Amino acid sequence: MKIMEWPQQERPRERLLRHGATSLSDAELLAIFLRTGTKGYNAVELSRHLLNEFGGLRQLLGASLKEFTQQPGMGAAKYCQLQASLELSKRYLQQNLRLNHSFSNPEQVKQFLSITLGHHKREQFMVLFLNNQHQLLSQDTLFQGTINSSEVHPRVVVEKALSYHAAAVILAHNHPSGCIDPSPSDRHITDKIQQALELMDIRTLDHIIIAHNKSYSFAEHGLL
Repeated sequence: MKIMEWPQQERPRERLLRHGATSLSDAELLAIFLRTGTKGYNAVELSRHLLNEFGGLRQLLGASLKEFTQQPGMGAAKYCQLQASLELSKRYLQQNLRLNHSFSNPEQVKQFLSITLGHHKREQFMVLFLNNQHQLLSQDTLFQGTINSSEVHPRVVVEKALSYHAAAVILAHNHPSGCIDPSPSDRHITDKIQQALELMDIRTLDHIIIAHNKSYSFAEHGLL
């Protein structure tokens, strides 16, 4: 059945206008973005199919152009639109971090890191560099691949922090495996970076691990 044949109160667009975007499921939000379905699928059914095929929204957003366009009705234009919407979300959250006292709202930091790091298939080690008011000066992905003490160099973090005249940092990296718990290597490199930054009177406010839609804060667990 076409969406236009549904009762008006059940249509995703009308529900969004009436109740807000948070009232919609992932499939319904994606359907509004897709606008139309394909042969045999209306937009909501197509969205459910895509989410099922990729295993969820995170995997869909992280799909390559080749993977995305293998799905019926999904071309390069749709892929570009989807990636553009993801980047807009990142920039919106980034601007909020720049304008607000970021660490006064740790949930906002986690949201930003989740949307920035959560879809990567390889580990990414990012540092948020902050001023004295804990406003964002810069975000840098400094290392990629397996995160351990031989790959992440505290000297690089210190040099970047000094170049930005940062007063504090928030460390972050992702676990593509989905396991949220910090490994012994995670704890070791956090200690090494914190000690190196302390010599420069730069505070390490937190180390946040992102695993799919979950987050783990070293500060909240008393590990800093």
